[in-house]
Order: sequence, then structure tokens, then C-alpha cells
Amino acid sequence: MLERTRPLILMLSGFLGASGVMLAAAASHGEDTRLLGSASAMCLAHAPVLLGLWIAGARLKTAHLSAFVLAIGTMLFAGDLLSRHFGHGALFPMAAPMGGLGMIAGWLLLAIGAFYKETS
Repeated sequence: MLERTRPLILMLSGFLGASGVMLAAAASHGEDTRLLGSASAMCLAHAPVLLGLWIAGARLKTAHLSAFVLAIGTMLFAGDLLSRHFGHGALFPMAAPMGGLGMIAGWLLLAIGAFYKETS
């Protein structure tokens, strides 16, 4: 089952990395680009983590769950910032804080993985 999710983790890593670069480019133009820069930073920070979790997927028991929680949290956080930047308001109430909590939870799941024996 988990083996079938590995391609999705790699795709999400690439998606976040590409999004981060595009958001950084967009943030270099215009007047108030603070939200775009923050969204870019979160995407670019988490894309390589997902790649690492993809690589470690077979050996780290919490890799898949960590990757998905981090990806969803990052997309929710960045998506809310983008929605606010383009004047549409929040995606929904508390979307960015929920995304931030998701990212924190993903990192904690990764940390918990240190206490499980490696799988072969």
C-alpha cells in the first residue's frame, strides 16, 4: 500500500519546488509582495524535505505520513497567503494557522520516526 504512495510524494515535492520558484519570481515584481515571499519560502523549505522523505520512505516508518501532512499543511498555508495577496480574502477562516499546525505536525511525525526501528 505505502509503495503506491511514493510517486505521489515525489510529485508533491516537485510541485512545491516549482511553486516556490514561481512565487519567488512573482514576489520580485510589484509593490506589496510580502505574502508571496512567505508562501515561496514555505514551499521551497518543504519541497526538499518531501524529496528526502521519498528517499527514506522504505526505511523510515513515519516517512509517508509525515510527507503527506507536511505537503497538505504547506499547500494550505501557501494557498491561503496567495488568496489573501490576490484580494480574495482567506481560503476559509483559520486556513493559514491550520496549515501551519499541519506543517508542525508533519515535522513532529518525522521526529517520532526516530524512535521506531528501521524497516528493511
